[in-house]
Amino acid sequence: MKNKVIWLRISYWVGAVIDGFMVIPMLAPRVGSAMFGIKNFSPGNDYRYAMMIGASLMLGWTVLLIWADRKPLERKGVILITMIPALIGLIAAGAFAVATGYIQIGNMIPTWIMQAILLILFGFSYAVNANKNGPTRNSEQTSSLTEKR
Repeated sequence: MKNKVIWLRISYWVGAVIDGFMVIPMLAPRVGSAMFGIKNFSPGNDYRYAMMIGASLMLGWTVLLIWADRKPLERKGVILITMIPALIGLIAAGAFAVATGYIQIGNMIPTWIMQAILLILFGFSYAVNANKNGPTRNSEQTSSLTEKR
């Protein structure tokens, strides 16, 4: 069982590290423009405001993944909501950026590869632990009753 739970823990920490790293280009527009190959990028206050909101949420998700790691089986549902809607939404946002010509496809491919790897990692780690329920209220009560007998 421990060998399977390690996949959840790896997923939580890989996700947390990547999310934490992604806060940097969100708050530092020069880093983001270099990362995605956006030339002559001069964001206004509207963009900066939106990115501050996004960075706050990204940092919150980083903390959520670390929190989930504290009880990996009980909180494995966090992996599912990290996949859908969070990660799928980020992939769709990237597709929008490419479709509108804002970001060239060549600059988005590394991000999509990383996101595909995350989807595979998260999906695998959830699947191998899918039928492993963490302690529930009923199972704790049942074991408590059994011990009293």
